[in-house]
Amino acid sequence: MLITFLIILTPLLALIPPLQKNRFFILYFVLMIFSAYITENHYFRTLILSPKAFLVFVVYHLVCINLITFIAYAVDKRAAKRGQWRIPEAQLHTLEFLGGWIGGFIAQKIFHHKNRKKSYQIMFWLMLVLQTCAIYFILSYLHLI
Repeated sequence: MLITFLIILTPLLALIPPLQKNRFFILYFVLMIFSAYITENHYFRTLILSPKAFLVFVVYHLVCINLITFIAYAVDKRAAKRGQWRIPEAQLHTLEFLGGWIGGFIAQKIFHHKNRKKSYQIMFWLMLVLQTCAIYFILSYLHLI
């Protein structure tokens, strides 16, 4: 399972330079690899690139990316209150597009952060639409819908 996770995530990090600068994506990457390692060594093993490994990846991905997005919003809100260096909106939108829109939505409601800025909200909902279209395209390509 660890190798499957590395096969999926490493090219993403290597081929998309903005992700290399996104410290929250790096945190997500480390959390995913650590989760795969713990699962593989303490719970169960799967074959490399097996359907079971891919399903576990999807579940871990959704949990981790939403947790990291929520944390990113919390850090940005704290920085805003203290007048410190903020997280670029593009990095928040990237996390949302990668599946973290639920964590972002919950963080907006809890922290009252980025929920009044119209330009941000437009991009937030656009990321949700783009993600939905990407999922539809992938499922159609795999003949699952």
